[in-house]
Amino acid sequence: MKPRLFPFLLVAASAFAAGPSLTIYNQNFAVVRESIPLDLKQGLNIVQFTNATVHLEPDSVMLRDPAGKITLSILEQNFRAEPISEGLLLNLFEGKEVEFETTAPVTGEKQIIRGKVIRSGYVPHQRAMQNYGGAYAYTQMAYSQGGSAQPIVEVGGKLLFALPGRPIFPALAADAILRPTLDWRIHAERAARLEGELSYVSGGMSWKADYNMVAGETGDKLDVVGWITMDNQSGKDFEQARIKLVAGDVNKIQPVGALYQRAMADEVKMMRSEAAPQVTERSFDEYHLYTLPLATTLHDRESKQVEFVRSTNVQAARVYVYDGAKIDRRYYGWDAMTIRNQPEYGTQSNPKVWVMREFVNTAENGLGIALPRGRVRFYRRDQGGAMEFTGENNIDHTPRNEKLRVYTGDAFDIVGERKRTRIQIDQEKNWLDESFEIRIRNHKKEAVEVRVVEHLYRWTNWRLTAQTLPHRKSDSQTAEFLVKLGPEQEQVLTYTVHYTW
Repeated sequence: MKPRLFPFLLVAASAFAAGPSLTIYNQNFAVVRESIPLDLKQGLNIVQFTNATVHLEPDSVMLRDPAGKITLSILEQNFRAEPISEGLLLNLFEGKEVEFETTAPVTGEKQIIRGKVIRSGYVPHQRAMQNYGGAYAYTQMAYSQGGSAQPIVEVGGKLLFALPGRPIFPALAADAILRPTLDWRIHAERAARLEGELSYVSGGMSWKADYNMVAGETGDKLDVVGWITMDNQSGKDFEQARIKLVAGDVNKIQPVGALYQRAMADEVKMMRSEAAPQVTERSFDEYHLYTLPLATTLHDRESKQVEFVRSTNVQAARVYVYDGAKIDRRYYGWDAMTIRNQPEYGTQSNPKVWVMREFVNTAENGLGIALPRGRVRFYRRDQGGAMEFTGENNIDHTPRNEKLRVYTGDAFDIVGERKRTRIQIDQEKNWLDESFEIRIRNHKKEAVEVRVVEHLYRWTNWRLTAQTLPHRKSDSQTAEFLVKLGPEQEQVLTYTVHYTW
């Protein structure tokens, strides 16, 4: 059964005024596009936009007429991301007197006292926002409501390490802002009223994928449900936003601005097409693009979950793997020659047998879609029908038609034991022989197969001169043996490897 994903919706250029549009990357940034009304006179215009995100990247801003009928020239742009708050006003009044409203402890009457702000206690949040790429790089200071430290206020010649009451401030100055604000000086070639399109890159937004895979009481067929979780920490609400998600690893050397411009060109081309194809997921540049089917509201400091894939009868075989060499971390990073001269390297035994789930991402197996990186949780129904958790792990971005093997934990009733039985080395004739004995014990009531993985680290030239079971060479320095065991059975595998250099 082919997995069900949300339909891909395309919008016409005339629908831009309906709400903002977000393209969220899974690397803590997004491209924001929204419509703003512009009433321009010919020549110089002063325009203010007071609904930007706190983490807007100023040099990524693009303001244009989406209909292409008028050219807008931005002569100057200013971005202020420090909205007025109580802490900020206290900070501005450091060294000055401020009125405080207090309540009398006995009568409960409101009183006004004056105090000098020695230290406000305001600590602005600093967030480094870096646009990826060479000369495009910069760092800006962005402020939200700010943190807090201990304030100091002088009242009647005495110091208080707390605010004596609720501060009362004079009226705001004309240039005070309540939201992150963009100010422009725009030159228009002629007078016009239009819905301009504002686009920019912003930090503070991310998304991730999670997968729940449920097996029945017996067997290896799974029901798969995939969830997308979007996290908005941008300092701005997005009402009825059209949201796209990009899965893939954007190279941080590549400017985000260039990637964004390609996304804009791609979207405009799509909107001009006569028919909107009902596709669910598609390739975009070197990444994959997912579009949510309906506009949704994404509030600031909100996480939102959306189901994006559902499939049944996915075959995911349970695989047991015994990788018995308990490698000493002291030897990590050593080359083959150094390892060859360490006789005890790789001889310690790891008794644990890994439990893994293996499935192929194909349409024939009920999937066949590009799977974004995320956490996979496995469950199995017990005899009463309740779901019990059986393990979890992370997967990377996985294209169609690729095989996945996910580690979920260690087997309880299958045990491995590995030991070296012989080693012989001839440095003059440049060869080394090494023999191992591996025991696998199955305490289950059913038969199992265990893949025994042996890493042949000593040298790149090797061959097995003796083996009790056939092996498969999975890479240049790894051999795999398939060990079949009945209930309550032990199997012994031995082999000898001959290295030459």
